[in-house]
Amino acid sequence: MHNDSTCGPVSECETSGCHNHATGPIVLREVLDRFEREATLGVCDTGRYRMPYYVWGQGPPLVFIHGVADTSRSFRLVISRLSAHFRCIAYTLPQGTDDGARLWRYRHADLVSDLWALFAHLGLDRAYVLGSSFGSTITLAAMQQHPERVPRAILQGGTARRRLRFLERLITFWLRFFPGSMAKLPRRDRILELVHRPPFEGRPEEVYRAFVDWTGEARLAAFGHQARWLNGVDLRADLSHIQQPVLLLHGDRDSVMPRRHADELLTGLGSAGLVVLEGAGHVPCYTHPEAMAEVIRQFLTPPGATPDCAATCSMAQAGCLGSRGPALGANTPRTGLESRECLTPGPKGPG
Repeated sequence: MHNDSTCGPVSECETSGCHNHATGPIVLREVLDRFEREATLGVCDTGRYRMPYYVWGQGPPLVFIHGVADTSRSFRLVISRLSAHFRCIAYTLPQGTDDGARLWRYRHADLVSDLWALFAHLGLDRAYVLGSSFGSTITLAAMQQHPERVPRAILQGGTARRRLRFLERLITFWLRFFPGSMAKLPRRDRILELVHRPPFEGRPEEVYRAFVDWTGEARLAAFGHQARWLNGVDLRADLSHIQQPVLLLHGDRDSVMPRRHADELLTGLGSAGLVVLEGAGHVPCYTHPEAMAEVIRQFLTPPGATPDCAATCSMAQAGCLGSRGPALGANTPRTGLESRECLTPGPKGPG
C-alpha cells in the first residue's frame, strides 16, 4: 500500500495480475492482501477538511461516495473486482475528528464542493460516480450542478428525499454531541443483526464481521450530522433536469431505503434504469459484491466492447448514450433494460 499526501494528482497504482481475480467468489483475505499491495492512499485538503481517500486500479476514473455511518472501506470488495477495468477512487466523508472538519458549519452543498475539490486534486476533468445511500444525494446534486463532469452515475440504495421519523430525528440530534465511534453505540450489534444480517446468509462469517467492524469506525457525531443533512435535503424537483444515464441498484430486501425510493428516482430521472439485486439488502457491497461489480462494469462498458476495452476507452466513448435509457452492455439481459428494470440474482457466495 502506497501513501500520497501531495497536492498533485496521484499516479495510477500497479494492477498487474488484476485480471486473475475477475471470476469466482470474492475472498476477503485476498482482497485485503491485494489492497495492501496495489492501492494508493492520499489526503486531499478541500478547504473544509482533510479528506482521506484511496486509488485502486487503472482505466476511466470511478469515484465512490459512501452513506451515513460508513467509511470508504465498505467498497473494497466491489473495487477489488472493478480495479481491473477502472481507476477506482473512494473517500471518507468528514468525520469531525483529526480531519479538521467543523461539522456544525457544514451544509449539504459543502459535501458537493468537497467532491469537486477531490476532482481538482486528482486532475480529473470528469469521472463516473457511484453514490451509496446518503452518498446518492451528493451524486445527484453534483450531476445537476456540472452535468459535463459526471457523464454517468450509479446510485445504490439511493434516494432523492429521505425524511427521518420522529425517533430518528431525536436520536441523531443528540448523537451530534457525543464523542467516540459507532462501535460504542448502545445495542448496535443487536440493531445490525435485525436490519442487515439476513442478506449475509451464504457468505463467510468474516465478511459480516468486517461489515460490523468497518462501519463501527465511523464517528457518532458524524452519524448524527449526516443523518440530519439527509433529512434536510430534497432533490425531487431537480431529477428531471438530470439527463445523464443513471444506473439504479436496489436490493429487494432493503428495509433502510425501501423500493419506493428507487421507483421515485426511476420515474423522475431523465435516463435511468433499475437493477434489482435478488436477496440483497442495503449493503450489497458486502453481501453481493460479485453481482454488483458485474452490473456496474457492464453499465460503464460501451456497447459491443470487451471487458478489457473498458480500461482503455476514452470518457467520451464510455459516456455516450442515447436518451431513451441506459444500456448495460452486450451481456446484460435484454428483457431487463427494455422495461427499464431487471432482476439480477446474487451469488450465495462460497459455501
